Amino acid sequence: MGAKKVRILLGLALMLVVIGGVVGAWLYNNARLYISTDDAYVDGRQIVIAAPASGKVVDWTGFVGTTFSTGSTVGSIQVETGNATSDVPIPVPTNATIVQRSAVDNEFVAPGTPLAYAYDMNNLWITANVKETLLYGLKVGDRVDVTVDAYPGVRLQGQVARIGLATANTFSLLPTSSNNANFTKVTQVVPVKITIQGYQSLGLVPGLSATVRIHKL
Repeated sequence: MGAKKVRILLGLALMLVVIGGVVGAWLYNNARLYISTDDAYVDGRQIVIAAPASGKVVDWTGFVGTTFSTGSTVGSIQVETGNATSDVPIPVPTNATIVQRSAVDNEFVAPGTPLAYAYDMNNLWITANVKETLLYGLKVGDRVDVTVDAYPGVRLQGQVARIGLATANTFSLLPTSSNNANFTKVTQVVPVKITIQGYQSLGLVPGLSATVRIHKL
């Protein structure tokens, strides 16, 4: 092999070493300074609007997309007592927008039957499922960069508001169990609540996928 080829190969090897070092340093610093995950979504408190009594649904106005203030009514339950009837109002417990309706006018329902589901669209947040192996150094108040898949060009600013006190699997219908010989260890995730600012004009809705980068320092 000629000296020229040797120099070329040595140069290529040196370049690969340098590139590998740069990439390795970047990955190390990124892992030390940030926690990143795309296992995240827009979340909020689901409000169940239920029948307050047994009877017939009447005067229903809780249509999808309609916003109600605390104490408003979305209809009534017509209750029969002997030969008389009375209407029991169906209240909205807090400011909320109807996102799903199951009520049907003139349908008979039992007390507690869910008639609609709603969210306060002005009080949404991000729930990020963070791997247990990445929790070290994470704390309430950490700054967060948030992008929502539906709006890829928009970066929202957020802040860690709460770190879950149990893994997401703890409340699963089929939690992972180690009581059998075929158990395979699975990395658990802990839900982290992230408040976000400046999202109201975007039209975010619960359930949208998101990606977060949490600044640990």
